[in-house]
Amino acid sequence: MATTHSIYRKRRFVNALTMVLSGVATAFGLLFLGWILWVTVSKGFDAFGLHLFTQMTPPPGEETGGLLNALAGSLIMCTLAVLMAAPIGIAAGTYLSEYVNHHWLGDAIRFVNDILLSAPSIVLGLFVFTLVVQPSGGFSGWAGAIALGFIVLPVVVRTTDEMIRLVPTQMREAALSLGIPQWKVNTQILYRAALPGILTGILLALARISGETAPLLFTALNNQYWNTDLSKPMASVPGVVYQFAMSPFEYWNTLAWAGALIVTLFVLSISLIARVVLARKKL
Repeated sequence: MATTHSIYRKRRFVNALTMVLSGVATAFGLLFLGWILWVTVSKGFDAFGLHLFTQMTPPPGEETGGLLNALAGSLIMCTLAVLMAAPIGIAAGTYLSEYVNHHWLGDAIRFVNDILLSAPSIVLGLFVFTLVVQPSGGFSGWAGAIALGFIVLPVVVRTTDEMIRLVPTQMREAALSLGIPQWKVNTQILYRAALPGILTGILLALARISGETAPLLFTALNNQYWNTDLSKPMASVPGVVYQFAMSPFEYWNTLAWAGALIVTLFVLSISLIARVVLARKKL
C-alpha cells in the first residue's frame, strides 16, 4: 500500500512539473511573439498611409515614396505561382490518394514530396536560378513566379492527398457501383467533399510565399520602377524590405517596417480565411 501511494505521489509530482515547464515554455514563446508583433506594428504604423499604395519606391535620399511597384510585383508573382502550381498539386495529390495509395510508388512520391516541402527556399531559388535565369540571360518575374511555385507545389500535393483520403470509402463505392467512371467520381464527388481542405492548403501556401525573400533574390531580383513585363526584373515587398532595412537612409528603414507590417497583416488575413473555411467544413 505504501509503495502504491509513493508511486502515485511521484506521478503527481512529475505531472505537475511537466505542466509548469510546458506553461513556462509557452509563455516564453508567446512573449517573444508578442514582442515581435508589437515592434512590427509600432514601427510600421508610423509609415502607414495612402502613399504606400499610390507611390513608387523612392530613390536614395528622397523623403517621399511608397511601395506600389513592390506590392504589384508581389501580387503578380504570387498569383502566377498559385495558378501554375495549384492545378499540378491537386492532380498529383489525386493520383497519390486514388491510384497509388497503397503502392510503393505512392510511398516514394510522398517521401520526395516531404523532402521538397521541408527544403530551404534559398535552395529552390538557386535551383531556378540555374534552370531559368542563367539560360535566359537575366532575372525576370517569370523566374520568381516559378521559384514561388516550387514552394506552393508540395503544400498543395500534401493537402490534397490528405483531404481526399479522408473522404469515406462508401462514397466511392456507391458511385462506382452505379457505373460512374473514375474521373467523374474524382471531379464530382471527391473534389466536392474535399474542397474546403484543398482550398485551405492553397491559402496557406499563398500565405507562406507572400513573405519569401531568398528565392526572389536569385530570380526576380528587384526593380525600383513600375514594371509589369514578366521577362524583366520585378520588385516585391519582401525584396524591398530586405534592401531598405539594411540601408543608411531613415525613410527607407521606415518603409521597410511598413512593408513588414503589410506582409504580416496579409498572412494574418489569409490564416483567418483558412480557419473560416475549415470551420464551415466542420459545420
